[in-house]
Amino acid sequence: MNIPLRQYWNLLAKYLAAQRSRVVLLAVLLLIGITLDIINPQILRYFIDSATTGGASDSLLRAALLFIGVALVQRAMAISATYVGEGVSWNATNGLRADLALHCLRLDMSFHNLHTPGELIERIDGDVTALSNYFSQFVIRVLGNLVLLLGVLVVLYFQDWRIGVGMTAFAGIALLILVRIRWIAVPHWRRVRHISAEFYGFLGESLAGTEDIRSSGATDYMLYRFYELMRRWLPLTVKASVIGGSVMWSSILITFAVGMAVAFALGAWLYHLGAITIGTVYILFFYTEMIRQPIEQILRQLEDLSRASASIGRIRDILAIESKLPVAAQPIDLPRGPLAVDFQNVSFSYAEAEPVLQSVTFHLPAGKVLGVLGRTGSGKTTLARLLLRLYDPQTGEIRLGNPDRSVSIRSAGENDLRQRVGMVTQDVQLFHAGVRDNITFFDERISDETIQQKINQLGLRTRIESMSNGLDTELASGGGGLSAGEAQLLACARLFLRDPGLVILDEASSRLDPATEQLIEQAITQLLTQRTGIVIAHRLKTVQRADSILILDAGRIVEYGDRDVLMRDPASRFYQLLQTGLEEVLA
Repeated sequence: MNIPLRQYWNLLAKYLAAQRSRVVLLAVLLLIGITLDIINPQILRYFIDSATTGGASDSLLRAALLFIGVALVQRAMAISATYVGEGVSWNATNGLRADLALHCLRLDMSFHNLHTPGELIERIDGDVTALSNYFSQFVIRVLGNLVLLLGVLVVLYFQDWRIGVGMTAFAGIALLILVRIRWIAVPHWRRVRHISAEFYGFLGESLAGTEDIRSSGATDYMLYRFYELMRRWLPLTVKASVIGGSVMWSSILITFAVGMAVAFALGAWLYHLGAITIGTVYILFFYTEMIRQPIEQILRQLEDLSRASASIGRIRDILAIESKLPVAAQPIDLPRGPLAVDFQNVSFSYAEAEPVLQSVTFHLPAGKVLGVLGRTGSGKTTLARLLLRLYDPQTGEIRLGNPDRSVSIRSAGENDLRQRVGMVTQDVQLFHAGVRDNITFFDERISDETIQQKINQLGLRTRIESMSNGLDTELASGGGGLSAGEAQLLACARLFLRDPGLVILDEASSRLDPATEQLIEQAITQLLTQRTGIVIAHRLKTVQRADSILILDAGRIVEYGDRDVLMRDPASRFYQLLQTGLEEVLA
């Protein structure tokens, strides 16, 4: 795959622009090192010629000390350039990682349904890591080595024009070979990056499902899949390495063998003619070897570029993916306070599957609570996802607002929508961090006083203070060490801090332990005070607080009305559910 040079340059310009001073410093260090590389052989020639012609010992000693001093400064410049280059690389790649992660987070859920977390980690981190050398040293080293190559050729022309012509021809042929074969390995490295992402996707899924895999006796099968992917990965890597490395290196070694033969023939001929001294013969070979160094450096950079090209292509593919949720050109803020909910003939399906919601229409007044019932797969959770705009319906419209002003969620700003609509599910995502960070979502602007105030309002103060270190209690990854009820308490506190106008409880009480159920009920009561609520439930007790009931079946509304009216109407489905037992009928 041939990627236009403009894309390389745009990527460099974007992520190196903020480090202009460091990039300039890196260029200066490399150019100083190049200059010293060219000067030092001249000192060596002077030493050899002086020694062979009986030069003074003091002159030889000064030349030797100067040669050693210049060599030490060269090493210092090389070390400094490596240090600065690594800093430039990490800053640039971290910036690219952040942009890629943010781009993926802004994509709709259909994208995330197609890509496993492990695959995305490999594509965001693995592909960007492959670009580290490209960001830190590619352009500067390629340009620097070209300058070194030109400098050496100029010096050789000054020694003798015939030497200059011979070495120029050699260098030109070597560079021509490199240019002709530079892209040969790109498609192979792209396949390597692809299988790498597939492997890490599998690994992420396997680690996340360790408990189920072991309890189901599927360990052997998972190991089989592991080895199968590794067996596919190895030959691709070997092939890319052989084509990208061995072919290129073999070509350059043959070229250099010819180059050294040319240098030997020129040196012997000119020395025989008396046109050059023995010191000049020596530096002819020295400079020939120096020509080899920049060409090999350029070779390495081009080999890295072939790997980077595969990664740049994959990064470009991700960045080219657009969310199916278009952003409003001029977002409209949702009104403050409780939010009314309007579904107007909404239909939705995942990908090419059967419709999950079909022609759903209802109005929930601001400040009221709606209980949503239905069997598994009836569309209850999908309804909540549409309200959070994780997806957009194929037809129809969803509006949020109050009696004075109603806003389509397509026109609302994403941040404002997520701030004003909050959801608590039965599976709460907790992070390996303190209780405070898990409640505030790492927002350091929220003071402890505000956190304590909200916790007191929810009636959670005693429970949180009973933890080992209160708000500073460190939680294990995934909330390990907490019961499902305690995790729900933190989720309620997290949501309460945002002060949403619409609260969605998606079967949030289905996994509660008896010891914390009363606290959860108190917290939910506080959450729903002066807010609109949607309670998705399988349990009768959970919908007792609802003002109205909506029952879904196969994505359609089969009943919607006032809870008190429905529960007294023997002909209603809700009445029948109450008589037969809600849990048994809806399970």
